[in-house]
Amino acid sequence: MSAQILVAEDDVRQARVLRMYLESEGYGATVVHDGRAAIDAARRLRPDLLVLDVMLPKVDGLDVCRILRGESAVPVLMLTARSDENDLLLGLDLGADDYMTKPYSPRELMARIRTLLRRVERVAPADDGVLRVGPLTVDPLRHEVLDGSGREVTCTRGEFTVLATMAAEPGRVFTRGQLLERTRGWDTAPTERTIDMYVMNLRKKLEPDPRRPVYLVTVHGVGYKLTPGPAAVEDPRGPR
Repeated sequence: MSAQILVAEDDVRQARVLRMYLESEGYGATVVHDGRAAIDAARRLRPDLLVLDVMLPKVDGLDVCRILRGESAVPVLMLTARSDENDLLLGLDLGADDYMTKPYSPRELMARIRTLLRRVERVAPADDGVLRVGPLTVDPLRHEVLDGSGREVTCTRGEFTVLATMAAEPGRVFTRGQLLERTRGWDTAPTERTIDMYVMNLRKKLEPDPRRPVYLVTVHGVGYKLTPGPAAVEDPRGPR
């Protein structure tokens, strides 16, 4: 069965173009034009992915993301104006999985959608609850991390929390603010700089070359993501 995509876009012409591209790719497409309709449709249809414009009438896209993220793990690709950097960061903090700035190429949007759908397939939890991302293994119950050679890696609680958070959703970009929320309680006075230190320490322990990371990748201006390795890095510019 083809994936079902819900598009929440108040620009009727743009929504029509998105529907045409989605259907040409073989996806099922449902289009709504305001935030309240987006919430109702997401609850009723349980789509495989939501394309969500920030600027929606009745309920804006940020509130739609916040409400739905509290109810489900549906992947959310957010559309935002180029000047709305704060909205972009807030959207990621609220749980959006990816974003595109307007104006954008519909063909690039289709590529992003394919990537998100593949990511959902990859992150199906193992029966034993162990998280496996490329050669890395993270066991939340045993608080264990194994590197590509099977060697156990010792991590602090904060480092482990950051790694396990990203391992649960490989490829998703996490802002420092999101990771900071997950580590509260493990550090007496955590800051966003604390997250940078955790990532730097994890790179020293897990990366073949910490100066050129291939697993814990920086997404400049946003935050970090965990990838399965060089062959799976989705950014055509390569790891940063």
